Amino acid sequence: MKKKRILTGDRPSGKLHLGHYVGSLQNRVKMQNSHEQYVMIADLQSLTDESFKSENILEIMKDYISVGIDPEKTTFLLQSQINSLYELTFYYMNLVTLGRLERNPTIKEEILQKGYKDSIKAGFLCYPVSQSADITGIQADVVPAGKDQIPMIEQTNEIVRKFSQQYNSNCLREAEILLSDQPKLVGIDGKSKASKSLNNAIYLSDNEKTLREKVFSMYTDPDHIHVHQPGKIEGNVVFSYLDSFYEDKEHLSELKENYKKGGLGDIKIKQILFESLRAFLTPIQNIRLQLKDEDMISILKNGTYNANIEYEKTIQEVRKSIGIYSFD
Repeated sequence: MKKKRILTGDRPSGKLHLGHYVGSLQNRVKMQNSHEQYVMIADLQSLTDESFKSENILEIMKDYISVGIDPEKTTFLLQSQINSLYELTFYYMNLVTLGRLERNPTIKEEILQKGYKDSIKAGFLCYPVSQSADITGIQADVVPAGKDQIPMIEQTNEIVRKFSQQYNSNCLREAEILLSDQPKLVGIDGKSKASKSLNNAIYLSDNEKTLREKVFSMYTDPDHIHVHQPGKIEGNVVFSYLDSFYEDKEHLSELKENYKKGGLGDIKIKQILFESLRAFLTPIQNIRLQLKDEDMISILKNGTYNANIEYEKTIQEVRKSIGIYSFD
């Protein structure tokens, strides 16, 4: 039975952190065994919000490989080097109205977050169209993503249906979103999700000193001033991270009970979390130290070459459906 095809990826706006691991990376490691998986570094998309940093491309590749995403099982590709994406995006732009783009809930939310107001760049407003080209060009069946990406997949499938109707063609396929069952990892400040832009995340590449500083700065229960006082688990960042990374769940339940009734201090649980995260990150970082830039370039170049072949198949069918003139 043919494996379903997956497209997923990240913008090269910074190194990857524990929030990425919980939200997507660990699923990619699992799904590469059951799906035909493509992982895109979306460098073009990062231009739309000015988060592009070319030096992060190889850093992200090292993060991917070090957590166990296997280039023998997963195809890595660089968005800017897929030539047919530019053409496919242009065709799709003629199938989407300005009003529809402005109504996209994810775009509306990002406009508010970034404070764009009346200074919205056309590239930013239209990046869902480019994203649709990414997904449909590779003929992805499944796109693993968070709930905030549901409107993007809906818009992609609208474009597929519009194309099929307008050109009487079935050369494109709709994709389904695969939502993670993992809750988003909160930032170490307890105020938001872990984020590169908010600088409230623990990175996969953080050294031991940085890791300790971040763990011991974590928000716990502001009313838990003395060890003997009962403490709250809800909203406690340390326990949120322990839920994701502490392997002994039975002992974790005991820790929670002791904390709630009093007798367990914040320093103690932070030390437990620090040791757990150090044990988790050390083997990842040991692998990362062995990875060479030239090897990352080779893996990404080979993967992009193979992905280009698949995208070219789609663009040829799209041109044929539209009736684009060819000299061949």
